[in-house]
Amino acid sequence: MESMGKKKPRRPRRSFTPEFKAEIVGLCRRGDRSVGQVARDFELTETAVRDWVKQAEVDAGERSGLTSSEREELAALRRENRRLREDVDVLKRATAFFAKETR
Repeated sequence: MESMGKKKPRRPRRSFTPEFKAEIVGLCRRGDRSVGQVARDFELTETAVRDWVKQAEVDAGERSGLTSSEREELAALRRENRRLREDVDVLKRATAFFAKETR
């Protein structure tokens, strides 16, 4: 029963430079090798390579969607929004606390 729940150990998350991603995208776009073959050659997941190619097409205006800079801006705005909501929550609790103390 216990062996049924065993999962394959996860590989640590890797990060790649924009230059490396651009090189991989260039190899895929050249057309002499498939996305799957490029992924295997560089020990990457096929999904990651397809996502890089898709994002490169968006950034080049060949496909609709959010560009890389728009994605970065959106992520920054979401972080700031989350922080501001936490700040408001702290202020609300402090107001309630001090309102109770002054009675």
